[in-house]
Amino acid sequence: MKNLPALQALLATPKKVVIVTHFKPDADALGSSLGLANFLVKKGHSVSVISPSDYPDFLAWMPGNEMVLALLKENKETEARAEALISNADIVFCLDFSNLKRIHEVGPMVAKAAAAKVLIDHHLEPEAFADFSMWDVASASTAQLIVELIDKLGDLHLMDANIATCLYAGLMTDTGGFRHNNTTRKEFEVAAALVSKGANPSLVAKQIYDTNSLERLRLTGFALSEKLVVLQAFNTAYMTLTQHELKKFGSQTGDTEGLVNYGLSIKGIKLAVLMYDRGDEIKLSFRSLNDFNVNTLARKHFEGGGHKNASGGQSKLSLEETLQKFLSILPEYKNQLF
Repeated sequence: MKNLPALQALLATPKKVVIVTHFKPDADALGSSLGLANFLVKKGHSVSVISPSDYPDFLAWMPGNEMVLALLKENKETEARAEALISNADIVFCLDFSNLKRIHEVGPMVAKAAAAKVLIDHHLEPEAFADFSMWDVASASTAQLIVELIDKLGDLHLMDANIATCLYAGLMTDTGGFRHNNTTRKEFEVAAALVSKGANPSLVAKQIYDTNSLERLRLTGFALSEKLVVLQAFNTAYMTLTQHELKKFGSQTGDTEGLVNYGLSIKGIKLAVLMYDRGDEIKLSFRSLNDFNVNTLARKHFEGGGHKNASGGQSKLSLEETLQKFLSILPEYKNQLF
C-alpha cells in the first residue's frame, strides 16, 4: 500500500469509521468487512459497516454482525442512516469492490464524502476514487488483504478469534474451500495463521456450506434436474431461473449462491452461466476454467466484471432476451472454449 505511514498516522487516534462493501455481499465481502471492523474497534475507533443490500442468513452468524446496517429495498430510513454515517465519517473503507457502481445508491454518498477513502480489493480494473489503495489482483480474497494490512500496521498481536473467524470465512469461500486455482501455498499459510488465532475451520464451513433451508435444497434440485442445459458444441453449461420459479421455491437472498459451479463441474465444460430474474434486472454469474476469461466477456457484453475465472453481470433485457443475447455471442468465443 502506498502512503501506509499516512494511513497509520490517521488510525493512531480514535476516528469515526465506516466500512462499505458491495451489493449482495458474499462471505469474503462480509467477512473482510467484519474482520476489519472488529480489529478497528479493538484499536479504539467507532465503527459501522454498511451493506447496500440484504445478505444471506448463512452469513449473519459472523462476530460483529450487529455493526452492519443493511440497506433495505426502497427503505428511505436505512438510506438516510447510511448517508448520515458516511457524511460524518473520518475514514471510509471500501472493501471487495473496485467500482463505486458496485455499491449502487451508496456510491454517490461515498464519492461526495469528505472522509479519507481507503480501497482494499482484489478485483480487476479498479476505479481511481480512493486516497489510499491496497489492491492486488493476485490475492485470492479481500480477507487475505485485511490480514496483510493488519500485519503492515504492526498489529497482528491484536488479532483474536472473532477477527480471525471472519477473515477465515472470506478466505475459505473465495478459494472455493481451497479448491480454486487461486489457492497457493500463501493461502494455506494465511489460513494456518488465522486458525492459530482462533478461527475454527469446521465451524466456519458448517455455518456457510452446511446450513441450508429446505427451500434452498429444493431449488437446487429443480435447477439441476429441470433447468440445466449443456451445449457440447461450446463446452458450455447454463441455467436460467424466472421470478416465478424463484418464488415457487421461496427463494431468499443467497439461495442461488454456488449454483453456477455445478455446471462447471461437468466433465468437459469450460464455461458455466447462471441467469436469474431479480425483477428489476437479470443477474448473471459466470464461471470458467483455465485461460477462458469471463471478466472480459462480462465487461464487454453484460456491464459486469470481476475475476478472470469468476465474474458477474447484469442485463435490463428480459430473461429470454438476455439468454438469446448470450447464445448469440457464444460463436465469438468458440475457438477459446476448445
